[in-house]
Amino acid sequence: MPRPFIPLAKLDPAVAVFGEIDPGLVRNHKVELSSSTAFIVGNAGSGTTPPIYPAGSFQPAPAYSGTFIPEIWSGKLIEKFYAATVLAAISNTAYEGEISGQGDKVHIRTKPTIAIRDYLVGGDLSVDRPASNIVDLSIDKAKYFNTILDDIMKVQSDINLMSIWSDDAAQQMKIIIDTDVLAGIINQSSALNRGLTAGAISAVINLGATVTTPLTVVPNLANPPVAGTVTILEVMMRLGQALDEQNIPEDGRWIVMPAWASAMVKKSELRQAYLSGDSVSMLRNGQLGMVDRFMVYTSNLLPHGTAVGLAASEWVIYAGHAHGLTFASQMTNVETLRSERTFGQLFRGLQVYGYKVIDGKALAQAIVIPG
Repeated sequence: MPRPFIPLAKLDPAVAVFGEIDPGLVRNHKVELSSSTAFIVGNAGSGTTPPIYPAGSFQPAPAYSGTFIPEIWSGKLIEKFYAATVLAAISNTAYEGEISGQGDKVHIRTKPTIAIRDYLVGGDLSVDRPASNIVDLSIDKAKYFNTILDDIMKVQSDINLMSIWSDDAAQQMKIIIDTDVLAGIINQSSALNRGLTAGAISAVINLGATVTTPLTVVPNLANPPVAGTVTILEVMMRLGQALDEQNIPEDGRWIVMPAWASAMVKKSELRQAYLSGDSVSMLRNGQLGMVDRFMVYTSNLLPHGTAVGLAASEWVIYAGHAHGLTFASQMTNVETLRSERTFGQLFRGLQVYGYKVIDGKALAQAIVIPG
């Protein structure tokens, strides 16, 4: 059985002198060796020597040497995530503190309320010092991806490959995290902003309820109207009224609806440019834009069906203001390393995030089904 290579002294990475090597390894060598004979030991990956990487080691060349910087790729991934996710548009993403991993907490500054007083000529002016309440947001959720490029695959450009991977990773993260957050805030709005008797003042706004009385939504009312149906524009106006009665600012309002509901908006009376106030019809540019003070967003990741406790055909439509929901996320780890189970290069990343409804008055929901 061959004996292992056991140096008697610490060897230079490139040159080993015969006198420093266990002589038992070479006693049958056909060439007479002296103590001054030197062996050239090739570095792993040099010349024609096959590269040898221990489990978990970082491949020095050629695939990612000088091209992969984890901090830069972490930034690219989180930037692409925020560009794709609807959460960036409907939540407060301004936070204080560093996110280094799951379990961290960041501080969210809320909007202070400014006192308005009567002015009396000659009277002293009261001075207020507005202070924002600090909300602690726990970064308690994490998602990861872990991919491998087999050595047998001949890749011409690792930079292009990593760009493709990061694009798709950001998109898949968006799908998973949007789905989780949008499902997590169901029924988190104020009780006066949902249900059959919504309205902080009127208590007569019907926003639908699951199983028994969802709103059956149509693009336009039939002639004569079908009992129990409401137009998509009526749903939007009801959500707007619920926010109005909570004194939510008009500037910065948003609404998120599924694709079938957005299609109904385009089929509604607003399909005419002069009715929507836009210069181009929705049917021509495909953009919904502003409707009843709402910036309209479309997402098929909204809660629907039995998986979130709704009936099979029911969907949630959310409306609100950005200060009602807070969201923070960070790509904390992005790395490449050699696989210890096969011949290939791993590319993986870990994204942590957290969310919280901090003002239920600024969030409203409707339970709807397509009519």
